[in-house]
Amino acid sequence: MAMENEISPKANQKKFQGFNGNHLKLFAITAMTIDHLTSVIWPGYHYEWWIILLHIIGRLTAPTMWFMIVEGFHYTHDVKKYASRLFIFAILSHFAYNFCFGIPFVPFKTGAFNQTSVMWPLAWAVVALYMFKGEKCSSWPRWLKTVLFILICAVCFPSDWSSIAVLSIVYINDNYGNLKKQILAMMLCVLMYSIVWFFAIDKVYAFVQLGVIIVWPFMANYNGQRGKWKGMKWFFYIYYPLHLVLIGLLRLYLHGNVGVIVGGQ
Repeated sequence: MAMENEISPKANQKKFQGFNGNHLKLFAITAMTIDHLTSVIWPGYHYEWWIILLHIIGRLTAPTMWFMIVEGFHYTHDVKKYASRLFIFAILSHFAYNFCFGIPFVPFKTGAFNQTSVMWPLAWAVVALYMFKGEKCSSWPRWLKTVLFILICAVCFPSDWSSIAVLSIVYINDNYGNLKKQILAMMLCVLMYSIVWFFAIDKVYAFVQLGVIIVWPFMANYNGQRGKWKGMKWFFYIYYPLHLVLIGLLRLYLHGNVGVIVGGQ
């Protein structure tokens, strides 16, 4: 017979406290690496279920970045430094991204899609958030903000995830604190992206883009904390271009100097 004061094994188990920002970034990094490797190892649009599944897993990355950009905007002490860091990162990542997938460094040689990485619209999204929410921009007329926002979307159109990344981030921020509305707004934006894919690129992979919905349970369990390791921010800044360069070398080894995704083919 167990003693009355004996502690149950379950009592020693730590209760799940949710995912912090570092956890979410690690999930995104893992999903991103899987997606990019799949694109390079099996270029084009394969309909085997397991390849489609790998790409669906990869759809976790972009919406996690969008949510984290909004979190970063709310918690940063200096929006200008935050945006400047993202722009520098976007320029460096342009060369790594294009090398990875065999896309010319000079834009528009192969079309208007995927001419640079998703980091480009992420940086511009912070500018848009500041324009709409920053105190120094509060006196700007609505028509001017609308015109500038349209220009930002146009500048971001040729990038990975196009202007949809900017739109999603702005609407996620507009519904800050209401996850259901954030997810709905994001999905409506991605639906537009999927429609373009359906008619211009590939019908099956148009539905794959809607796989961003898998971010919902992760964000539902986000505890709002950054995480103990403060180096995660710099780890991501280093990992993103580094993994693209390494995968780009794999592309050269497997296929030679050819493009493997839209924008490089």
